Amino acid sequence: MKPILVNRILAITALAMAILAANDAYAAERTVTLKLDNLFCASCPYIVKKVLAGVPGVRDVTVSFKNKTALVTFDDGKANVAALTAATANVGFPSTLLATN
Repeated sequence: MKPILVNRILAITALAMAILAANDAYAAERTVTLKLDNLFCASCPYIVKKVLAGVPGVRDVTVSFKNKTALVTFDDGKANVAALTAATANVGFPSTLLATN
């Protein structure tokens, strides 16, 4: 290959790697509290915890049956509140953002 072409390929590759690395650098751990609807039995928190834990990027979930809330810690580069609320709604427990911690 010609040296100019090789240099361009290397420059493009380096730029692509820098962009990918920058995306990870801006991702942050975030914790939110979701208000949950339809928690009526002792099994409900277990179901909500399992479904939230299955959302890519979720690192920790604590569900309170008493308070009808879920405390969720996640990587905001991989997940967002819309994905969390959609996951709970899909299994019959609609949720809304109560607080950002």
